[in-house]
Parts: sequence; C-alpha cells; structure tokens
Amino acid sequence: MTVILGIDPGSRKTGFGIIRLVSGRSTYVTSGVIRLPVEAELATRLGVLFASLNELIDEYQPTELSIEQVFMAHNAGSALKLGQARGAAMVACVQRDMAVHEYSARQIKQAVVGTGGADKQQVQHMVTRLLQLPATPAEDAADALAAALCHIHTRSTLLRTTATRTAGRRLREGRR
Repeated sequence: MTVILGIDPGSRKTGFGIIRLVSGRSTYVTSGVIRLPVEAELATRLGVLFASLNELIDEYQPTELSIEQVFMAHNAGSALKLGQARGAAMVACVQRDMAVHEYSARQIKQAVVGTGGADKQQVQHMVTRLLQLPATPAEDAADALAAALCHIHTRSTLLRTTATRTAGRRLREGRR
C-alpha cells in the first residue's frame, strides 16, 4: 500500500492532502491547511511548518511526497520564501526516508483537470469529484490533494509504459 502526502507549500499557509493507493484505486485519507503565525519571523514559521508536518507524518505514515515546484510569483522575495517553505517540508519528509517527487503547477493542473491553465475553482471541483468528497476542500488543501493525484497519475503511467516496453522487448526477442 502506498500513502502519498501532497503539499502545496507557502510561507503563511501550507496545504496538505493525504491519499492512499490500494490496488490502483485512490482513496482520500485527510487534508487541510497548516496556518503559520503571520506575525512571527520566517524562521519561526518554518519551524512550525516542520513540526506540523512531522506530526502528520507520525500519524498517517505516508511513504511518498508530492510537492509543487517553485515558480516565479510576484517578486523574487516571495519566490525565496516559498522555496524555504518547500525546503522545510522536504527535509521533514526526507528525514523519514520518504521518496520526494516534484511537479510544476502546470503539470498538476494538467493531470487533475486536463488543462495546465486551470483555475483554483476547477482544481477544487475535480479533486472533489475524483476523490468523491462530500464537500469542497479549501483551495490550498485541494491544491495539495491535486499534487498527490498528479503523482499517482504519473506513477501509474510510468508503470504501464515500463510494462509495455518490457512486454514488447520480450516479444521481439521471442520470449514470453
């Protein structure tokens, strides 16, 4: 059984979503938003993020991390803070020997909605439908769940591609 932690990092709030993959089927485990103390210094906020993620990891035992890559937002300062939040999240996971997978926002939206230019509401809608949730998750939680779903989709595509290539090679070599 694979348990995937999706993270939508931020220096003020970080979305998380956990999905379990059993026999090729994705099931929702939990999701939410880690709200960081906005009045605190960045180092303190990163410490809160790190500690909060460690609690989640202890409770749900994910085996893999899917995290959104940094993109150039409004300014370089924002991108740097986002990168530091990503770093804190990644270290929390790497310390637990979790595999880390990074995807661009465009890749995540493409995998979940079908278009890389999807807006937040479209992502929320599709995450709700794909995971059969009773209510729409908050934007950051939906983005984190979308990151986890993107990884599941990418992982299954790679497994199918590898299996097809192996079967084709065996046929060409006259083996079964």
